[in-house]
Amino acid sequence: MEEGGDCKAHVLVLPQYGQGHINPMLQFSKRLASKGIKVTVATFVSTTKTMKAGSSMITLYPIYDDVTEGSMDGSGGFKAFLDKFQTIASKNLSDFIKTSKHKINCLVHFANMHWAIDIAIDLGIPRAAFFTQSCAAISSYLKLNEELLSSDQSSADPELPAALRVPTLPSMGSESGRFPAILQYILGQFSDMEKADWVLFNSFHELEDEAVKELSKIYSVKTIGPTLPSMYLDKRLEDDIDYGFNLFKPDKDICLNWLNTKETRPSVVYVSFGSVAVLNAEQMEELAWGLKQINTSFLWVVRASEKEKLPTNFIEETSEKGLVITWCPQLEVLSHEAVGCFMTHCGWNSTLESVSLGVPMLAMPQFLDQFSDAKFVEEVWGVGLWLKVDTEKCIVTREEIQVCINAVLKGEKKEVIKKNVKKWKELAKKAVDEGGSSDKNIEEFIAQIVANY
Repeated sequence: MEEGGDCKAHVLVLPQYGQGHINPMLQFSKRLASKGIKVTVATFVSTTKTMKAGSSMITLYPIYDDVTEGSMDGSGGFKAFLDKFQTIASKNLSDFIKTSKHKINCLVHFANMHWAIDIAIDLGIPRAAFFTQSCAAISSYLKLNEELLSSDQSSADPELPAALRVPTLPSMGSESGRFPAILQYILGQFSDMEKADWVLFNSFHELEDEAVKELSKIYSVKTIGPTLPSMYLDKRLEDDIDYGFNLFKPDKDICLNWLNTKETRPSVVYVSFGSVAVLNAEQMEELAWGLKQINTSFLWVVRASEKEKLPTNFIEETSEKGLVITWCPQLEVLSHEAVGCFMTHCGWNSTLESVSLGVPMLAMPQFLDQFSDAKFVEEVWGVGLWLKVDTEKCIVTREEIQVCINAVLKGEKKEVIKKNVKKWKELAKKAVDEGGSSDKNIEEFIAQIVANY
């Protein structure tokens, strides 16, 4: 690790494994670096080999060898991986802090790694928890956590505004058998959160004003997003044109060249459910039929592991109007003028990207915070529609898919949604630009840690 050089302070950043967790924290690191802060990103061995730091002020430091020790895809499962990672990474993290030639002025850790807070406290370092989910989702998790801790789980929380209540999330309390380790992992973060000096969110104040105010009653909240590369927002960070980390190799030329051939703009339905969400075979087939029967072009990202679920000859039969690829450069696709709407699982990164780039959404949430994101997409921000599940078939039907696509691209709601996406796009850019709400929060955060330098 190279040490030294002029800097205001030194921040140690600890992300969790996974594209959707690493990239927001890496982008935040770039913002810090652009303002004179030295950043060390403590991460996985495999990540250090593929990640592009994007700044001479950012250093990558491996604290866990997932190649030899195993990852979350290992035979032991999610819980076993978390236990092993915590044991090894906590020691390596502590050793690095103690031996670093450059004093660590703050530890910014992925919120679920609450064990990192105790390390920082023991070593006398200020700490910031970083959430890669929305403020609204965390408000809902807090509600769920209180219900599970309460002897009377039917009692309502009078302090949680109705707009923040998402019935789908609290229902996990009675269905926790589906994701027991994940549920414990998510809710465990609140056990020590009050010990954090700051709680950072990849969001912006204007987008989640009410949720920010509610959470600020409990924690020292700072919104510092959206954490898209600067090229797509304020353009103040030179050469910041992509995230810097990708688990999959995108078919960039294929999809962008295909989009360039579309004369009717915007009209293409872009479909992607991220790097984790999995549709069952029945839902996959229903979605395929829905896309096949619409009178517009579509670009559908189907990961290699999911392709076998497609109907026989679907790709060949829809080749004139559709393109199916295994992965794509999502930011470039969403910013392409041919794209008319984004059918998404509503993971927070995808949701925030779509909001920031002004693309209407068709929400098909699959689990966890995606339901609260979908609720806000339709009911609060008015930037899209939430595709409803047929209660008898337990899937989103092809008819619902067709109706919602037409409504967003051609229907009476088109102009209202178009107006709303334009508004939020402008506010997202303003938030990270000089003097914007997120920019001010980052400046305040830096001023506070520099005082500890």
